[in-house]
Amino acid sequence: MVLLRSLIYWLVFCIVTPIYAVICFLILPLPKYTRVKIISGWCHILIWCLKVICGLRYQIVGRENIPKGPAMIMCKHQSAWETMGLQLVFPPAVFVVKRELFMIPVFGWGLRAAAPIAIDRSNRGEAQRLLMEQGRDRVDNGLWISIFPEGTRIAPGQRGKYKHGGARLASSLHIPVVPVAVNAGEFWPRNSFLKYPGMITMSIGPVIETMDRVAEEVTVEVENWIETEQARIQGAGPCFPKNGHTKA
Repeated sequence: MVLLRSLIYWLVFCIVTPIYAVICFLILPLPKYTRVKIISGWCHILIWCLKVICGLRYQIVGRENIPKGPAMIMCKHQSAWETMGLQLVFPPAVFVVKRELFMIPVFGWGLRAAAPIAIDRSNRGEAQRLLMEQGRDRVDNGLWISIFPEGTRIAPGQRGKYKHGGARLASSLHIPVVPVAVNAGEFWPRNSFLKYPGMITMSIGPVIETMDRVAEEVTVEVENWIETEQARIQGAGPCFPKNGHTKA
């Protein structure tokens, strides 16, 4: 049943995504904030499909911690789910991505329209300059910034190295950080076709101020909160590792 439901979801994904790719191409002349709002409709549709087709629901803990003004979201990254889920819960936000992703046919249209902060990781000096320049532009346009501080998807029950770039950017832009823990990888593992039914928990922590603080100090506070909360919410899904083995 899980395989059949996952297949149906994939078929719906393949129908909806090209339609939104065309829409993204058409809305490129619109302001960044408006484009991000429109594109978030794709996330709403697919999250709804996960609920109806796959029986994969979600709950939010700590919604009251979301501040009114622009902020940086630093989220645990276990699954493709949170790249969509964050768009449903928070105000319009952009991600930091690799510039070469723009070259992917169809997908690149949607990504460009979503006004991400695009950097060239092969040139660290230029990447840092673009990060600051584009970050300021997005915040000035009323957009939030989403970053996965470990840099990649991490399997449930594991912990990656938290990088300081996000905290450094938030401090430079004078915006606070909102830490987020999520256990989506226990239901939709990394690179897995299968999506298991259940209840994903996204937990939003108290705002962490960055003004007059060094990036390393902010990163440690973010890491401590996320990993403590991960330990609290983990173990709810069928793909949480048992005896060191994760179900795929």
